[in-house]
Amino acid sequence: MTLRFEDLNKHLNSLEIGQEMFQLIKELYPICRSMTGNGIRDTLHLIQRHVSLDIHEVPSGTNVFDWTVPKEWNIRDAYIKDEKGEKIVDFKKSNLHVVSYSVPVNKKMSLTELKQHIFTLPDHPDWIPYRTAYYEESWGFCLAHKQLLELTDGEYEVYIDSSLNNGHLTYGEYYIRGDEMDEVLISCHTCHPSLCNDNLSGIALTTFLAKYLSHLSLRYSYRFLFIPATIGSITWLCLNEPLVSRIKHGLVVACVGDSGNITYKKSRQGSAEIDGAISHVLQHSQSSYSIIDFYPYGYDDRQYCSPAFNLPIGCLMRTQHGHFPEYHTSEDNLEFVKIPCLADSFTKCLSALYIIENNKRYINLNPKCEPQLGKRGLYHSMGIPRQDMDAQIALLWVLNLSDGKHNLLDIAEKSGLSFYPIQKATDSLLRCNLLKEA
Repeated sequence: MTLRFEDLNKHLNSLEIGQEMFQLIKELYPICRSMTGNGIRDTLHLIQRHVSLDIHEVPSGTNVFDWTVPKEWNIRDAYIKDEKGEKIVDFKKSNLHVVSYSVPVNKKMSLTELKQHIFTLPDHPDWIPYRTAYYEESWGFCLAHKQLLELTDGEYEVYIDSSLNNGHLTYGEYYIRGDEMDEVLISCHTCHPSLCNDNLSGIALTTFLAKYLSHLSLRYSYRFLFIPATIGSITWLCLNEPLVSRIKHGLVVACVGDSGNITYKKSRQGSAEIDGAISHVLQHSQSSYSIIDFYPYGYDDRQYCSPAFNLPIGCLMRTQHGHFPEYHTSEDNLEFVKIPCLADSFTKCLSALYIIENNKRYINLNPKCEPQLGKRGLYHSMGIPRQDMDAQIALLWVLNLSDGKHNLLDIAEKSGLSFYPIQKATDSLLRCNLLKEA
């Protein structure tokens, strides 16, 4: 069985997939993840219920290009108590309350001193921000600004039960062997705590994409990476540099669960096949979308597209990171992601991979004028429905441009038709021995 739209329609209910993705998000939501630590391990173990991930551990102190794998951070508890001994901030109620990578603290201090370690969002006084201190040994708490304003002068007990020791950076990898050694790389980040759209939606989509593709016979091999942002992709590229030349297409997946329109950020190359495939799917989707050029900020596409690698990897999102107010706050919660939007993101991603799988070049074996299609059962009389007319025109476009120079996506773009009737016409012509693969 090859990756075909017929197969998708027969075997895939996208809304059910969206519901399963949301269920995985719900299971992952309570886990406190960071750049390293047991939160990532717990996350990867949950993903292993769906796909057989290989889990890799890279020791702290490992040199990876210009970076060093950091110490491992884990946290067990944290709180702030007032003079009455009551917990006014409790890590166990929201893991966003503690700045990620905070060093251990157990001391009493004045409100003035405590405020130097508190982060809030004055413009959104009910929301808790997400903050990190990855590469400096410090500590902090994140509060709703409204709560900060309610604090009175006095002595506060501050407690963070965390550890920052030599350990490992942990990431997951899932590989599907295709007919070819050339690879499609799908990457998502696993390092955020309870943030549903910016983190968990990408994890869920990547997981179910891997799960679905694992049951198909594929042209390309597929590699799925579940990694902490930035340091994870840098580490993988450094430790797997001999494999990089196999990567012919790829996507970084993030922020794919909100109700905004799809946004696609092109690869650094700008005209890679994956750029064309995603653009084609969006153009024929009958829904609004945005396509933006590459820029060296954001998610791990900036590492995969760094000058020495310049891989053909784009970034698939809905609302772009930083462009929705809930970004990196407690409002990026289970209510913020929508099942139909998860399903839509999944379907568009799978549709683009369908194009990649089937986007080949062919040679017309009867190039001197048009072959007689009627005697081969490929010609229909006039007055036929529009969809049949598109199929008829698709045959002519494929015959005309199958010169070994144009691939099927080129033909679809020139014809104005979607990829599917072009690919279906190609199958019909192959069966009649009017084409051969270039």
